[in-house]
Amino acid sequence: MKTLLPTRSFDDVNVGDELPELVIELTPTVIVSTAIASRDYQDVHHDRDLAQKKGSKDIFMNILSSNGFVGRYITDWTGPNAVLRSVKIRLGAPNYSYDTMRMTGVVESKEMVDGEGRVEIKIRGANQLGDHVKGTIDLVLPTDGAAP
Repeated sequence: MKTLLPTRSFDDVNVGDELPELVIELTPTVIVSTAIASRDYQDVHHDRDLAQKKGSKDIFMNILSSNGFVGRYITDWTGPNAVLRSVKIRLGAPNYSYDTMRMTGVVESKEMVDGEGRVEIKIRGANQLGDHVKGTIDLVLPTDGAAP
C-alpha cells in the first residue's frame, strides 16, 4: 500500500527544482478506460479500425485524460494539501497506444502573494513523437505546515 507523503511546504521548494519523472505506459486499456471514465465516447479513443479510417495510426488519449495525468503528476509531488489554482496545458503529438509518456517538470517561480505561498511549475509530457502536453501549473503550498 502506498503511503501519502506530507504536503511540501513553500519553504521546501526552490526555483529550478526538478520534479521526479513519471512514466506512463500507454496501453490500449489506459487509453480506453480513461476516455470512458471522462465520458468521452468518441470512437478515435476506443476503436482502432475507426480511428485508422479517420487517418490516425491508432487510438489515442483524449485531452481530459491528459489533463488528469498532469494533475496527478503535480499532486503526487506536492502532497495532499496543495491547492491547484490553475492548470494551463496545450496538446501536441498524440499519445498513441503502445507508446510511453514521460512527464517532467521544473519549479519556474515562487513568491508570497497576499500571505499565500504561490509556486509555478512548468510541465512536459513527451512520447516518441515529441511533446504530447506542455503547460504551466500555478499552485499554493502551505507556509507553516498547515493546509493553505
